[in-house]
Amino acid sequence: MEKLKGKTLQTLSLMLVFIAMGLMISMQFKTVQGGNRPPTSISATNYARLEELTQQLKKVQEEKANLEQQLEELTKRFKEYEDAASKDDAALKNLQQDVEKYKILAGLTDMVGPGVIVTVNDSDLQPRDGEDPNLYLVHDEDLLNIVNELKAGGAEAIAINDQRIIAMSEIRCVGPTININSTRYAPPYVIKAIGDPDTLQAALNLKGGIVDTLRFYGIKVDIQTSDKIVVPKYSDPIKFFYAKPVTP
Repeated sequence: MEKLKGKTLQTLSLMLVFIAMGLMISMQFKTVQGGNRPPTSISATNYARLEELTQQLKKVQEEKANLEQQLEELTKRFKEYEDAASKDDAALKNLQQDVEKYKILAGLTDMVGPGVIVTVNDSDLQPRDGEDPNLYLVHDEDLLNIVNELKAGGAEAIAINDQRIIAMSEIRCVGPTININSTRYAPPYVIKAIGDPDTLQAALNLKGGIVDTLRFYGIKVDIQTSDKIVVPKYSDPIKFFYAKPVTP
């Protein structure tokens, strides 16, 4: 559409130039005709020439009037195209703003802001006799619980080991490691969340909450606030094979 608009405006501009040149030529012809003094005596040949020039002048004047009319019409159309282009530019700008907004909501844009950085690592404690040693390791459900607490605290963007967490992200154990967005990671796990730092920190430090539970088993949880945290965008392709938008 932009190419078509550009070609149309270019064509109109060239037509305006040609019409203006036509008007200049007709005016020049009229000036030359008016500047020649009529001879005191006119021969038959000169009279025929005068008649020819008179007809040519009449023809040029008619062409001039026609060109002036075309110029007026093209000027009007040019103004209409300019107005339409201005409206299209405004519509395009609004569309671009909507696209950026939805990219932010979908996690497809790098984000920066204040928040917290939570580092989680396995415990150094030894299990007591008969106790499950897995209780002293970081599991997928531990990271999920931390992410849920951050969301409840108003986190606007979250990443684990720089993997952006979106609606389709998976966090699941694969042996002693955890898969995040189909990428395998071993501890420590660094969780970055953008939001109000004090609120996010308070959400994690609720008495009897997830952090209290993890620390009971010696799992190391370090929470740091920051004025500037960068959460990268989700970089993997998003594909829908079965889900489709509902049409009215």
